[in-house]
Amino acid sequence: MTRVFLTTITLFFALGAVCVAEPIRLHPENPHYFLWRERPTVLISSAEHYGAVLNLDFDYRKYLETLGRDGMNYTRVFSGAYVEPEGAFNIARNTLAPLPGRFICPWARSDQPGYANGGNKFDLSKWDDAYFERLKDFVGYAEQQGVVVEMTLFCPMYEDKQWRLSPMNAANNVNDLGAIKRTDVHTLDQHGGLLAVHEALTRKIVTELNAFDNVIFELCNEPYFGGVTLAWQHRIADVIVETERNLPQRHLIAQNIANKSARIVDPHPAVSIFNFHYATPPETVATNYHLNRPIGDDETGFRGQSDSVYRTEGWDFLIAGGTLYNHLDYSFAAGFEDGTFKYPSAQPGGGSPALRKQLKILRDFIDGLDFIRMKPDNSVIKGGIPAGGSARALVQPGRAMAIYVRDGSLTKSGAAVPPVAGDASAGPANLQIELPAGAWQAEWLDPKTGRIAGAGRIEGVGVRPLEIPEFETDIVLRLIRE
Repeated sequence: MTRVFLTTITLFFALGAVCVAEPIRLHPENPHYFLWRERPTVLISSAEHYGAVLNLDFDYRKYLETLGRDGMNYTRVFSGAYVEPEGAFNIARNTLAPLPGRFICPWARSDQPGYANGGNKFDLSKWDDAYFERLKDFVGYAEQQGVVVEMTLFCPMYEDKQWRLSPMNAANNVNDLGAIKRTDVHTLDQHGGLLAVHEALTRKIVTELNAFDNVIFELCNEPYFGGVTLAWQHRIADVIVETERNLPQRHLIAQNIANKSARIVDPHPAVSIFNFHYATPPETVATNYHLNRPIGDDETGFRGQSDSVYRTEGWDFLIAGGTLYNHLDYSFAAGFEDGTFKYPSAQPGGGSPALRKQLKILRDFIDGLDFIRMKPDNSVIKGGIPAGGSARALVQPGRAMAIYVRDGSLTKSGAAVPPVAGDASAGPANLQIELPAGAWQAEWLDPKTGRIAGAGRIEGVGVRPLEIPEFETDIVLRLIRE
């Protein structure tokens, strides 16, 4: 009897420890990076198109098991305030486009028929308990698989066909709210009566997910479309802060800044993560590095279906000092939650088991560095970059370097990427690296296969030549001072 009692007490405290685990946060020694479960962390993934919770046909447990098995530690999910019609953006088997009658969202259905994609209209004054059970099970299972969830609260209505399906559209609810243009949905203007709905939804989701350690709240996906105002985004950030003030945990808040690159001016003080989409080349990292916050390439795609395009984008971004890389992976679909869907050639992007293996190599490489003590510094590269290619360096002064080299064959237009440091030279060459005095161990890695392509020892001082092994597309050099 005593043994059973002690076992029960032990389990109670063990579960309690999990419940109060501190959420993912900025690393106290280097806030460009994360600290999660007492480990310095970068977030790297190739993940589904954000419909894992709102699409009832999607087996999210199988999906999360796939991410965990493949070494991916991040996924985004949309709340259900936004949903897409079938065929949107030419995406086949789009997880954000559930079949008629298979859509679930935070708001309960009413007893009145007439929702645009099947079933009854919504009541924006009532919550759907089944949705929140599904959401918390999703986040909790992700927690078990070692996956961080970015909970994206809102998304602009890109076109009228998306607005036609939103529960916030007056045609789809019984509350007589949302009889407005799609470009007026995410503003502080009260003529549509939706701001109170947005605030209530934010409070509800933030409260329901407060106990989890693997949650980041993103204000709005791509707010630079569809009339989303900055003042409205700041209000949603304020609501998150106000809500968590009375709760045990505090979570990071992310803001999606721009496609490609932009200079961030006067950021909201509660925003800790700055996300960009399609951020290649990764110039936005250098532009905003002075803010001392994580910078993410939070969505990629629309550059064809080659794995190499997205592998190189990930390496470029993280060696440039980025902290988060998330590829939009179309091999995940309802019925193909193991990431094996063979999407058609018309699909705008890619994704595959092979790409996830390559991104796992990237994650292992970064995790093998003392990256919280490193910073981007291309000045150590003095020349020898392959013709038309580029090279980037992440440096721990006097101790370690990671130098990523690629050719110029994989831009969207087919043109070469201009070098970011030194002068280009034709063909395989000696990379010219400025090294402090001492003995250095050099190791070349193939980012596609993980194979060691060459290794050796070199004595520093000054500019030293390192012969680049033959490579296809890209190669990475790790230098560690003895």
